[in-house]
Amino acid sequence: SGGTESNNMALKGLLMNGPLPAGGHLVISSVEHPSVTEPAAFLEKLGYEVTIVSPDASGVVQPDSVAQAIRRGTRLVSIMHANNETGIVNPIRLIADVCHSRGVPLHTDAAQTVGKIPVGSDLLDVDLLTLAGHKFYGPKGVGALYVREGLDLAPTMHGASHENGLRAGTENTPGIVGLGKAASLAARAVGETTERMAWLRDQLQARLQNEIGPDLVVNGAHVERLPNTLNILLPRVDGQALLKSVPELCASTGSACHSGDGHNLLISNSLACLGITPQQARGAIRISIGLYTSAEDIEAVATTLVAAWESATA
Repeated sequence: SGGTESNNMALKGLLMNGPLPAGGHLVISSVEHPSVTEPAAFLEKLGYEVTIVSPDASGVVQPDSVAQAIRRGTRLVSIMHANNETGIVNPIRLIADVCHSRGVPLHTDAAQTVGKIPVGSDLLDVDLLTLAGHKFYGPKGVGALYVREGLDLAPTMHGASHENGLRAGTENTPGIVGLGKAASLAARAVGETTERMAWLRDQLQARLQNEIGPDLVVNGAHVERLPNTLNILLPRVDGQALLKSVPELCASTGSACHSGDGHNLLISNSLACLGITPQQARGAIRISIGLYTSAEDIEAVATTLVAAWESATA
């Protein structure tokens, strides 16, 4: 996707610009998207060292943790703006202050936040920022990488001088135009969109908590999170099995899955850092609210989920 390539361009383009330094070093968080963790693993094979910073118990990557990870030879810090599973928002502006006080550039993956909350290079004070068009109703397969003026990147594809020398290949002009238009529309409506999505999310959350009871866990409920994301742990059920029973509902587990033997469970880093056990993660469901989601949709989702949960736990 466009966002994946943009993240790759940010990490590889900066860190592979010039000769590989002795002791070259990269800092990322443990909850980054694979489009960041996989390039980091690739760079390790080339001789870079990677320090992985864990979020605190609330799921937030703290500036102090980033500060402790930066050392002589650190070439880049990459911390996502908001988590794609839980919606938890990181204090990127404060992390930028830490990085810049040590002379280290900061990249943030803002694929989840553009169009949902205010995002901008000046607002966040980052040096590199990536976004994905389809996340805010732009064309699929198109992304963008913001590069602060004066920051030089090595090409990620060689062959011609397209994209200011960063990526060879004929530009996808319709996709670029569509991305720009979608970004313009999203920026114009972001305040209203944020408020409306948050209200719908809170309505759904309240209804589920009221009908399922105190055993329902809302991940990220006590920290800043995206207005469109509700990540919950349903008690005493398997989230995957529950969603299969209600195919009319488009939601995601994405947090835990059965291994090949059908007994052992895998849990994502995004949930593990919150102290959630693999057994609890079985009931994890992420519900995303879109621009065209209505109050009637929220009522239908709540009714469907509660009925499915009651049936599964009867």
